Amino acid sequence: MSGFLPLIVEDSDGLYLSLNRIGPVILDARNSIPLSVPPQHAYLLLDNAAPVDIQAVVSWLDEGFEKVIVPLTWAKELIGIIPAERLLLLLDVASASAVSDKVRSAVSGVLLRTSSLDLDFISSIAKFFTGSAIYVLSDSSSLPTPSNIRELASIKATLVIANSQLTTGPTSSTQLNVADAFLSSIVSDRPDGLFPTVVSSETGHTLGLVYSSRESIKESIVTGKGVYQSRKHGLWRKGESSGATQDIVRIRLDCDTDSLEFRVIQHGAGFCHLNRASCFGEASGLPALESILASRLRTAPEGSYTKRLFNDPELLRSKIMEEADELCQAKTKEEVAFEAADLFYFALTKCLATGVTVTDIERSLDRKARKITRRPGNAKPQWSNEPVSQSAVAAKVEKPPAEDGPIRMRMSDLSTTSPDERALLLRRPVLKSDEMITKVRPIVDAVRLKGDEALLEFTAKFDKAKLSSTVIFPPFAPETMQIEDEVRKAIDVAYSNIRKFHEAQADNGTLVVETMPGVVCSRFARPIARVGLYVPGGTAILPSTALMLGIPAQVAGCKEIVLATPPRPDGSISPEVMYVAKLVGASAILKAGGAQAVAALAYGTKTVPKVDKIFGPGNQWVTAAKMLVQNDTDALVSIDMPAGPSEVLVIVDHTANPAFVASDLLSQAEHGVDSQVVLVTVNITAEHLASIEKEVDEQAHALSRVDIVRQSIGKSIIVKTATVEEAIQFSNDYAPEHLILHLESASEKVALIENAGSVFVGPYTPESCGDYASGTNHTLPTNGYARQFSGVNTQSFQKHITSQEISSSGLDTLGPVVATLADCEGLQAHANAVRIRLRSRNSGV
Repeated sequence: MSGFLPLIVEDSDGLYLSLNRIGPVILDARNSIPLSVPPQHAYLLLDNAAPVDIQAVVSWLDEGFEKVIVPLTWAKELIGIIPAERLLLLLDVASASAVSDKVRSAVSGVLLRTSSLDLDFISSIAKFFTGSAIYVLSDSSSLPTPSNIRELASIKATLVIANSQLTTGPTSSTQLNVADAFLSSIVSDRPDGLFPTVVSSETGHTLGLVYSSRESIKESIVTGKGVYQSRKHGLWRKGESSGATQDIVRIRLDCDTDSLEFRVIQHGAGFCHLNRASCFGEASGLPALESILASRLRTAPEGSYTKRLFNDPELLRSKIMEEADELCQAKTKEEVAFEAADLFYFALTKCLATGVTVTDIERSLDRKARKITRRPGNAKPQWSNEPVSQSAVAAKVEKPPAEDGPIRMRMSDLSTTSPDERALLLRRPVLKSDEMITKVRPIVDAVRLKGDEALLEFTAKFDKAKLSSTVIFPPFAPETMQIEDEVRKAIDVAYSNIRKFHEAQADNGTLVVETMPGVVCSRFARPIARVGLYVPGGTAILPSTALMLGIPAQVAGCKEIVLATPPRPDGSISPEVMYVAKLVGASAILKAGGAQAVAALAYGTKTVPKVDKIFGPGNQWVTAAKMLVQNDTDALVSIDMPAGPSEVLVIVDHTANPAFVASDLLSQAEHGVDSQVVLVTVNITAEHLASIEKEVDEQAHALSRVDIVRQSIGKSIIVKTATVEEAIQFSNDYAPEHLILHLESASEKVALIENAGSVFVGPYTPESCGDYASGTNHTLPTNGYARQFSGVNTQSFQKHITSQEISSSGLDTLGPVVATLADCEGLQAHANAVRIRLRSRNSGV
């Protein structure tokens, strides 16, 4: 405590900041101060004759006020609700006798309003409120003096002084200097009158020991800078010459009022003249870790692990989750300490990456500790140990009740969006790649080592199908392909269109270029010999994916086409998929799904042919397994592309039909709760946008998958733009899997598209046509990978080989160039391979 307590009725000339450096202040709720001043180290005075508003009092304390000061009538209502240490009683002299023992024991202090500073009376009040803090506010117009402060301190009471009677300027007949008030209680037992001063960081770690004088303390309070008294050189303004300045956070007196602590924000190399943070040696623990990570954030080289952590939120999130799990599993004291240290490291990395310091964390902890309102503290269902089904988790965590209002998208306007907010609009959900790879690795390893035995075990476990063999070879039995005529005709039309488009893509010719006389370079395509096509299945029927993967493989001329799809519980494959397998010339069908199917394709088993490249969409287990095997040199297999949740971006202008637009959004939203749906509007009216939103809500409620749509649409966004160019630029930055253009003269805008998996042009081109039968492929890059990946096409199933043929005369010209470059790189054998031929020609051999 500073010896006095300021009462802020209205702030002026930054007085609040100076006062807050030396202790708590009282803010008068009858004025606007509580709304305009941060409630750090503040008491709130609630002097109101109205009935008590308990929720308001709780809210103020939750917001950060340390204590509330309330009249007796309010105190009676708040007993048992507000902890005693947070509650002070406002008393007039006349009402002091009305305080009951119950009220006295339920508060931690009293603010006594009196017309005079009668020490005997105040002392009697203090005796009645034994153990409580006594604050005294005088109604007298006379200016309090340092002597008044000392006298009250002698009976363990604190004088409250209104801010109108305080100043940061010199003490006058009407105002008392803030520093003079603060120094009134401090004493020194040193001959030179100086005060020992401990200088600490914001987190309370000692930086050094110095001395202060009354003059240096005054200057520190007013300027907010670290100013001390050198015993040799006089007033010492820290950092004046070195640049290692200090900002004052708090100045505190010790319990004997003969020494001080300065809490500071230290700038520059450090506090010590040896360019260290502390005069007592190097920092350790969290301060040291914070310093190291802050330095690495600024200076870590590209490609280093620390730089990756700062730049890759997905990696950092995975590490935090991993370390938190390991801490939960730790048993011994040593294990817990070890794992907690790892978690602190990655958590603090996350904090510093977003500008959060240890001080910010401690402030947040302090604020949470002061909250009156408490949550039950139960874990969210996904972290609970209670046995909860996946459907129950979805119901509790993700699925709001069906009657929970209209199904609507969130909205942003690019004209009022900051660069940081725009970047957030472009972000996808973080994919837990590392976490999922860890989960699928045991499955992949089991199939790699045990082959068919493991494959059969996993098929029984995951696909619920007990099989004696997982592979079917042609010719396929006719009874396995019995489908309705209408479905067969639809598949045949789709097959024809998709094949026609993919045949046009095939690279069947040889590129020949004579780069200089006698030097002929060529490039030609060859099919990838063995390909694996993953077709999601089980209870779903997805012949469209079998078409989209099988036709380009067939057109490219792949020698082996192994189609993998999960079996139904009876061990069969859907007849629609079987029919497509026959059409595309599949050389084998693997009845397995998930990571085990990917592993079987990658490594091969006694019955499953090994492939060279794996194609196809799948759930996160399939995706993780594909990523794992492509990086294993034992597998020697590649994959088509990275995968993520399906997504669509729709751009609309004044010509857009609201019903068409809504249907396009919903056709993507129904895929799953993690589907990404974005609507970009171009200067349309509020009424037009409202019509689209109305159509989304009405059409969604008519769908059987409305619960899924409610969740995916609820997480989807509407982005308002002013021009077509602005809208397309946003789309190019987003790089959507599917891009739909509901624009006037839409075909003319296609030239502006730089990043997209597939573009759907005009009002009569729904995405579903591309998904099934227009001819384009529906296996497309997601998660922003359209910036660097193409969708699956015929050339995805081809590799290109280059060749060159050089005549003797061509080598005469080219050879010296090659030899010179080889010499430059220090590769003598390369140069010799040319020179030996040139010498042979010149010697006539």
